[in-house]
Amino acid sequence: MNTTPAPPTILQILPALNQGGIERGTLEIADAITRAGGRALVVSSGGRLEAHLRHVGAEHITLPRIGSRNPAHLPGNIRALRHILHDRQVSLVHARSRAPAWVARLACRASGTPFVTTWHGVHANNFPGKALYNAVLASGDRVIAISRSIAQRLVEDYDVGTDRLRLIPRGADITQFSPEAITGQRVHHLAEKWNLPSESPVILMPGRLTAWKGQSLVLQALQQLATTHPQLDWRCVFVGSAAGDGRYARELQEQAARSGIKERLHFAGHCDDMPAALALSAMVLAPSLKPEPFGRVVVEAQAMCRPVIVARHGAATETVEDGVTGLSIPPGDASALASAMARILTAPSGWLLDMATAARQMVLAHYTTWTMQHATLAVYDELLHTPMAQQFAAHPAP
Repeated sequence: MNTTPAPPTILQILPALNQGGIERGTLEIADAITRAGGRALVVSSGGRLEAHLRHVGAEHITLPRIGSRNPAHLPGNIRALRHILHDRQVSLVHARSRAPAWVARLACRASGTPFVTTWHGVHANNFPGKALYNAVLASGDRVIAISRSIAQRLVEDYDVGTDRLRLIPRGADITQFSPEAITGQRVHHLAEKWNLPSESPVILMPGRLTAWKGQSLVLQALQQLATTHPQLDWRCVFVGSAAGDGRYARELQEQAARSGIKERLHFAGHCDDMPAALALSAMVLAPSLKPEPFGRVVVEAQAMCRPVIVARHGAATETVEDGVTGLSIPPGDASALASAMARILTAPSGWLLDMATAARQMVLAHYTTWTMQHATLAVYDELLHTPMAQQFAAHPAP
């Protein structure tokens, strides 16, 4: 009689599969599950990353309203997920966003399925009832914090104890985000697509076009840079799709038109080749007006040996040591941002090389995708008593 246990089936649930840190983390963990011998399922309303999910051997199940915050959709979503848990013999559910997490928590409670959550976002408690809505991400059998600052908040605001809390920072894929991996052809293709002159250093501002990411602050700082250092030639590329109804994106375009430096600016929209975009840049900006829960683009830029400028709050204080692995500025300070950009544009090459080397070494030591994947599988193993982390380590990616 064959007594070999069936491979565990891990279901991740999130609103959609378009772009962002949650979506990329979901793909990376799905890949790790399959490499560890498990079955990877993802429930969402769908999106452009479904093909990537299938490529790593995972299966996508579409629930069109799974990201809805409308309470009227909750019972139907719970019933649908309970059927999936039963029919697919799901071993564990991992939720990464609040609305789907409420569905998953209630479905898991009814079926006795282990429930894991990851707190990815800012999730402020700025009006009555918000703390309760957020609390679902602190209610898992295990709760994953993506940075020390998020872990501290989970302890202080949601009383998550050390028995359930696990700190697993996000990571950079150091095979994709490596200077040696980028061909000149890829960089040249982007430069032509964005109509960038070859002799001008590129200031890269990645991130969805939403106010708290700080694009408007960057435009203010660039105006100051053009005034205080007129001899410096540069171009700035804003990479990222418009958020919501696009109003903020339109406001940025209007601000750019009034800035007097519009000819130096390019709004590129979504970019499918971020490693090449980083390789093209002379520096990368992350001046978020609110504390970042982690800020994956920062460690990806550091892995690419690019100087980063960050706002000095949130998880950026964990990944950037000012003057050593990047530069940090007071949040919301356009003058400080302009000065930091000028410092990088006029810096000796030796100083930039030392900072680039220190930054990549820091990423290799603490912030790789492999480390994040292995640690997450170990959390699943705690609840399921499986050897997935060990099997993952024994089967590296091709």
